[in-house]
Amino acid sequence: MSQSLQALLAVLPILVAAILLVGFRIAARIAMPAVYVLAVLIGLFAWAMPVTQIAAASIQGLFITFEILFIIFAAILLLNTLKHSGAITAIRAGFATITPDRRVQLIIISWLFGSFIEGASGFGTPAAITAPLLVALGFPAMTAVMLGMMVQSTPVTFGAVGTPILVGVRGGLESPEVTQQLTAAGLTMADHLQVVTVHVAVLHAIVGTAMPLFMVMMMTRFFGRNRSWTEGLSIWPFALLGGLAFTVPYLLSGIFLGPAFPSLLGGMVGLAIVTTAARKRFLVPDDEWDFAPREEWPNQWIGQLEMRLETPREQMTPVRAWMPYVLVAGLLVITRLPQLPIGRALQSVAFRWEEILGTAVTATTTPFYLPAFMVLVAALLTVALHRMRGREFLAAFSESSRTLLGAGFVLIFTVPMVRIYINSDVNALGIDSMPIVMADWVAVNVGAVWPFFAPFIGALGAFIAGSNTVSNLMFALLQHGVATALGISAALVVALQAVGAAAGNMIAIHNVVAASATVGLLGQEGATLRRTIIPTIYYLVMTGALGLLAVRFLA
Repeated sequence: MSQSLQALLAVLPILVAAILLVGFRIAARIAMPAVYVLAVLIGLFAWAMPVTQIAAASIQGLFITFEILFIIFAAILLLNTLKHSGAITAIRAGFATITPDRRVQLIIISWLFGSFIEGASGFGTPAAITAPLLVALGFPAMTAVMLGMMVQSTPVTFGAVGTPILVGVRGGLESPEVTQQLTAAGLTMADHLQVVTVHVAVLHAIVGTAMPLFMVMMMTRFFGRNRSWTEGLSIWPFALLGGLAFTVPYLLSGIFLGPAFPSLLGGMVGLAIVTTAARKRFLVPDDEWDFAPREEWPNQWIGQLEMRLETPREQMTPVRAWMPYVLVAGLLVITRLPQLPIGRALQSVAFRWEEILGTAVTATTTPFYLPAFMVLVAALLTVALHRMRGREFLAAFSESSRTLLGAGFVLIFTVPMVRIYINSDVNALGIDSMPIVMADWVAVNVGAVWPFFAPFIGALGAFIAGSNTVSNLMFALLQHGVATALGISAALVVALQAVGAAAGNMIAIHNVVAASATVGLLGQEGATLRRTIIPTIYYLVMTGALGLLAVRFLA
């Protein structure tokens, strides 16, 4: 079997997923089981993998799926708990009193608050929270969805307390080839992940600082009375402050604290700085920008959202409303500081399956150390903190469980498919794993300009899977293999993959549908995608260019 045929067979499940999801618009709950079966068939008949190896890889994938689903459930539970306690209503009221200028509201709510939520929860939660908030403040539903998608860019790589790196990149790179290379270089996987983290933070800080200005300009151009780019550009000093207020602490956190905290701390610090600046009118233009009256809006801008947020039974202060998110941040910090013993104690409780079904494949999870456990604890503490009734928390729990079912069914096929890819190096033909075969083909046919295209591959994965984490699981090993074959920095190329995967979230169909559903705007996903492709192209081209420059002049 030729290298080109091997590469074609290896990429076939990914192509089929793209065709089914995008071309035929088949739901992921139907497409991904079919793609999993195709990957199994290719593993069996083209790679001659033992049945036990495929089964073991699938079981390993289910361990990772559990971690992802745990995070999704905890994030949604916290959100629904705050909704039923009345905290979201109080937070919304606090935002509304800061300024009537829609451009400033956008930067505070969508960019900074959304980035903070991404850092704490991830998995599409920012759009689910910020889009309804914006609609409640008077934004058109379509605008709210577009902005909810755009914020899922810079903070996403470190979303859900670093899950796309700690689960996605780590899970994608855990292979005998990479382990051997790192050991030969005197490095551990943790060392390598930190180098990747620093590269990611630098790339995002450079490209992402302009995102709040981009978001404002997109709003004024497509949803303003005058359809004007310049009405958004006129707030550039404040928008630049909003960008830097997030990306500077984001960058420093990535360098000194690792992948768990950049988006979380960047959002918190940025909110404090920019909210204070807005209250004091620092760098805020004298003119106040607003949408045209609602009766002038086209029908396709307007969703069917009815804001049924609970009103607190008693006056809830902003500090009390925000306290659950403060608890999340505090719990994450104290469990991740190496100077404290708490993290080690939580990690000591591990579920591990060694040599699954007699293979060399091993699966491990540490449920009490996962970020999801901290979010779950904060949700439970919120019941007492906000004096909730039992039936209110049960309602939040029920809503969260229903949401989890759809995501769970898709992921129990998606992640095992990825692990079959990665573990396909054990086969009767003695050929490399599927990602390595693809990497070798790309290295031969693309060559040294690969760093420019690396982010586009990451975006493709996120576009298909709707997840930065899954894209990294799918392509991190490919990117590492291409870099190794080309003799360039593997950490840099994997970082380009992770940044591109974050940008791809802006056009991920699953995320667009989810965001549209929160504001009652289903059926207009195509219009949203036609707009969010603009910032996505900006992000990918800029990141690719930086990667190419880094390889050419800094390596």
